Amino acid sequence: MVGKAPLSLYVGDVVEMRKVHPCGGRTWRILRVGADIGIECLTCHRYVLVPRSHFEARVKRFVERVVASLSESA
Repeated sequence: MVGKAPLSLYVGDVVEMRKVHPCGGRTWRILRVGADIGIECLTCHRYVLVPRSHFEARVKRFVERVVASLSESA
């Protein structure tokens, strides 16, 4: 069984989640990328650490993407 490739995520990306946060916000900024994804609610500024598998299942769309420069990948 072959799994899906992980999403390309970058620090600074803004995503819209499928479920609404208790504060009423739906948009989050990615602050940490790894096995766990650190995200901050753009409405109440709450910081949450989410396992990557749960995060990828709950992302609805990208609101804003950060373009990784070629100098960072070298």
